[in-house]
Amino acid sequence: MMRTSFAALIIASCILMRAFVKPSPLHTLEMDTLLTSEGDSQRTQYPYVTGTSVIGIKYKDGILMAADMGGSYGSTIRYKSVERIKQVGKHSLIGASGEISDFQEILKYLDELILHDNMWDDGNSLGPKEVHSYLTRVMYNRRNKFDPLWNSLVIGGVKNGHKYLGSVSMIGVNFEDDHIATGFGNHLARPLLREEWREDLSFEEGVKLLEKCMRNLLYRDRSAVNKIQIAKITEEGLTVSQPYSLKTFWIFSAFQNPTVGAEGSW
Repeated sequence: MMRTSFAALIIASCILMRAFVKPSPLHTLEMDTLLTSEGDSQRTQYPYVTGTSVIGIKYKDGILMAADMGGSYGSTIRYKSVERIKQVGKHSLIGASGEISDFQEILKYLDELILHDNMWDDGNSLGPKEVHSYLTRVMYNRRNKFDPLWNSLVIGGVKNGHKYLGSVSMIGVNFEDDHIATGFGNHLARPLLREEWREDLSFEEGVKLLEKCMRNLLYRDRSAVNKIQIAKITEEGLTVSQPYSLKTFWIFSAFQNPTVGAEGSW
């Protein structure tokens, strides 16, 4: 009771000061913060530490997904050991580009979802299609609150012999496809995938295709790093490779002297 009365007294004093005293701009800002209920709950709407492209493809036995391990603080590559591919339940995996902390929050949501599903103990479990549908609703809901989760997600998996690969953007736009790329990969990797992907790709051929796409991104995406992981999911389970580097070739003439043949007055 005394605390309530004391708080009311403070607010009344602030109102009286506004009525009879012309406050300084700094004092006005402090009063607005005190009297605004949202003053202590606001947070940034822009990404800080981000990851770049994720690429997913179907192959004859399941799903393959690749991502590098870079985390950029603005335009600076700050971290080089960020895992952006994770398992979801028994049948699915998820890869994320965009804000790393938002991806961590999404993983918490998925942990709660899988825990609740396991509590039924009915012998059934969520598949990749259900996880994709759930994440679509989550992303669209947060977008409608003007507080989006700043990620583009790739969801893949195999359940009951059915291969599934889908994507959802930060505003809830979702689709399914045989091959998917997020971020810069949507421009630089998808053309390669459209040209070389086949439904009957073997595991070795699929890995080779993903490595070609990741190498192309490494050459042209300033946020990419030469440390990647490739995940495989089939009916038998999920395997995520240890991080490794790609063989590169930087002696192209365009890399050595990028201004050759350039036109311009300066």
